[in-house]
Amino acid sequence: MTAVWRYGRPSLVVLLAALAVGVPLWLVAVTSAKPQAEAIRPNLDLPRHWQPASNYADAVGQGEMLRGFLNSLLVVVPSVVLVLILGAGAAWVFARRTSKLVSAAYALCISGLLLPPAVITIVMELRQLGLSNTRPGMIAVYTGMYLSTSIFFMTGFIRAIPMELEEAARMDGASPSRIFWRIVLPLLRPVIATATIMVMLYAWSDIFYAFFVLGGGERATLPLNLYQVASAQLYLNNWHLVFAYVVVMSLPMVAVFLVGQRKIVSGITSGAVK
Repeated sequence: MTAVWRYGRPSLVVLLAALAVGVPLWLVAVTSAKPQAEAIRPNLDLPRHWQPASNYADAVGQGEMLRGFLNSLLVVVPSVVLVLILGAGAAWVFARRTSKLVSAAYALCISGLLLPPAVITIVMELRQLGLSNTRPGMIAVYTGMYLSTSIFFMTGFIRAIPMELEEAARMDGASPSRIFWRIVLPLLRPVIATATIMVMLYAWSDIFYAFFVLGGGERATLPLNLYQVASAQLYLNNWHLVFAYVVVMSLPMVAVFLVGQRKIVSGITSGAVK
């Protein structure tokens, strides 16, 4: 019985994971290839008539996906860059200083892992600063939201880096900024890859904060653009176009995840355990 449970438990976990993830993916994939008449009530049946090419073409054209794609890039890429640079700089200080003030600042910074952002406060502050309904405002929100995660992982990783490397550089006359850019930052590549992928995955699919900060219009990101199109009833009862939009929107992040999945595991292990 013990042997059966030992070998059956992994199979059970894989089966449950396949059902939880595979069934929704299958529903989206097959519905995106159906004509409108078959997709009115989405189900798991294979299409009787396949038309994925026309569905995807209509989703890209009618849904203005190219504009949404550009808007998402203009928001997500600067957010990732800021999260990495600011997170690495703060983590270096937190990892090398041991005063009570630094410890308190570190606890305050990583508190963002547990405390959700207050949307009303964020919107009011952005209005006071003149950043409401702007891309810089959205970039600032994403940077503040995901900076805690970056600091948490990078601090743990930097603490495992031998101090002798930095001390040797100081003896050779290197300035703190040179040590950071030439020694510390290159050693953070596994954690940087992890933070990059995680922030991109979260920000790329976000619609909640984008709705309150950007408000839609010509600056709408891909998920927000889909919401606007659906709200305007352009996709009314057109589930085949909705799911085709979702498939195309997800492809860049699927590619990023497949390329960097090993980095995610190694970066999380290095940052959290070391």
